Amino acid sequence: MDKVLLIDDDKKLGELLDIYFRQFDIQLTHYENPLKAIDFLKNHNLDVVILDVMLPDLNGFEVCKKIRTYSDIPIIMLTARGETSDKVLGLELGVDDYLPKPFESRELVARIKSLIRRSKKILQPQVKLSSLQILLDSQSRKALFNQQDLNLSTLEFELLKYFMLHPNQNLSRDKIMDELKGVDWDAYNRSIDVAISRLRQKLGDSAKTPVYLKTIWGEGYCFIAPVEEVV
Repeated sequence: MDKVLLIDDDKKLGELLDIYFRQFDIQLTHYENPLKAIDFLKNHNLDVVILDVMLPDLNGFEVCKKIRTYSDIPIIMLTARGETSDKVLGLELGVDDYLPKPFESRELVARIKSLIRRSKKILQPQVKLSSLQILLDSQSRKALFNQQDLNLSTLEFELLKYFMLHPNQNLSRDKIMDELKGVDWDAYNRSIDVAISRLRQKLGDSAKTPVYLKTIWGEGYCFIAPVEEVV
């Protein structure tokens, strides 16, 4: 059974989703108080967090920041505002998917299932890949830079893994999205650019003088550093 945490101060929404999710083998835990939800997440193994932007005490962006200090669990952000600035800010903080209110419950289920499939997907065969100061382990789903955990979000990890599996290849945004997204993310037209910007920042890379990720203008991106499999 998939385990999902809803952080939203709408009690009725939690009750309705709890009933609806059961037919899809999803167990929902609902917290209206974000601080209590954060404590719960620290002590339980869950698959996905559904996070509302408008919350008491802390807003959704602040909650996302706190979660990302200790967990790379996939996060779906809900918001009634639907502003582009909200979407970009959420992506920059490590949100994996985005759904504006009001939404169809079936679409939310599709996005949950897609994120779970992506987060649990392990390379076959399991490999370790290295590139200069980067060490990526597909089994533990960890990426280190200079022996320090990069604390990548699910999307960031999948992006880095995909690039390292396809070095020196020009990869278009469409190809990357088709490989990684799992569902149609119309709201995420900047998601790849934002995630790559976050990767570059964490790797200390520069778009002007890249060591790892080179922008191919009009085409997409290319991982230009040498990659080796670690035995």
